[in-house]
Amino acid sequence: MLEAMHREIAMTASYLNGETIETIYFGGGTPSVLEGAEIDELLAAIATVHHISGQPEITIEANPDDLTAKKVRTLRRSEINRFSIGIQSFHDADLHYMNRVHNAGEALSSIKRVQDAGFENITIDLIYGTPTMDDRHWQSNIDTALELEVPHISCYGLTVEPKTALNSLIRKGKLAGVDDEKSAGQFEILMNSLASAGFEHYEISNFARPGFYSRHNSAYWKGVPYLGIGPSAHSFNGRLRQSNVANNAQYIAEIAEGRVPFEVEKLTAEQKYNEYVMVSMRTIWGVDLSVLRQMGEGCEAHFLEQIAPLTAKGYVNSNGDVFTLSSKGKLMADYVAMELFKG
Repeated sequence: MLEAMHREIAMTASYLNGETIETIYFGGGTPSVLEGAEIDELLAAIATVHHISGQPEITIEANPDDLTAKKVRTLRRSEINRFSIGIQSFHDADLHYMNRVHNAGEALSSIKRVQDAGFENITIDLIYGTPTMDDRHWQSNIDTALELEVPHISCYGLTVEPKTALNSLIRKGKLAGVDDEKSAGQFEILMNSLASAGFEHYEISNFARPGFYSRHNSAYWKGVPYLGIGPSAHSFNGRLRQSNVANNAQYIAEIAEGRVPFEVEKLTAEQKYNEYVMVSMRTIWGVDLSVLRQMGEGCEAHFLEQIAPLTAKGYVNSNGDVFTLSSKGKLMADYVAMELFKG
């Protein structure tokens, strides 16, 4: 797999047209299985064909149970400078419900271990809205994260995906499902608690202390081109999207034959508008009318017509040509986006 990824890096050297690489993200799957030397070899391969900025953000995703003392020491010797740790909860009942491998003790110790190794730039994922979690319990999860002085927190309401073990157990009545009203209430608790602690709510699910925004994810949300390497990886060159084949064996075989196995998706004008509105309304930067004007196709007129009743309801704030969700609107983000869509 690593050999194939090295080859793909070389084969896609021209994809970003010589743009400087500002961020690199090892994510999807379980990148923490890599040794520090293997990570540095991939970074060296990238540096061979791309110019990397002097201060890149280099993130690795990891599960708490992967972050043993030995693993953290290994990663400390690599060029990784940011951790994304899938904590989900600091309570065993929630972790058991979500079928997570780690326990609450490992959740706590993994963060402390990474901090003790000298890493400051850390984000953790937390999940709210599980049937095992009441409001007091959720507040304690937030308080624990704050006590640990984690500078970035990503929080998601529990969603049950089809064809998963959790969905099957809920359908069979063996586990309780999601209570949308409770989930909305816990999202309000989250927003209020983190605002009081000095965090900035810069994307609907992401909160950070000043200076600790995810540079990588922010670039996605702003439509910056990116290159993905490996099976299932997605890329965007500013005009077209492409996605690599998901099958590992097929990926390795085709790369060995000198082909990158991917499919291309060309977005229609309507899809570009809908995607820009949906993503941008979720962020602190909002929807900018100047961008809609460049899209043409009556995008600005359609948006202004659809946004008026949402503004009247208090879901949206405007500042000149920029429109953002209000605190009330953040509870209705999906509804707002659907009302603004074309088609």
